[in-house]
Amino acid sequence: MPRPKIPRRIRFNPDVYYFKPQGIPLRELEEVVLLPDELEALKLHEIDSLEQIEASKGMQVSQPTFARILNNAYKKIAQALIEGKAIRIEERRSK
Repeated sequence: MPRPKIPRRIRFNPDVYYFKPQGIPLRELEEVVLLPDELEALKLHEIDSLEQIEASKGMQVSQPTFARILNNAYKKIAQALIEGKAIRIEERRSK
């Protein structure tokens, strides 16, 4: 049985939940799902310009875990851009 996922601190709540290529109806597109922790990692690293060590502390995860989360986010965004897929940002579940 896999180890349970440790809750991550996620502070950013986006106003937009979909991005898609122009001119193609959403119903005709495949989608890539960006998880809340992946979006938070992108924001901390790229927008807030935090180094991975600082950002990982902010999310309360280890630096290697932060790097994996960030890498997954980059791969999903690249796949959506290159293959013309929609990006759906999964909404954060409130507790």
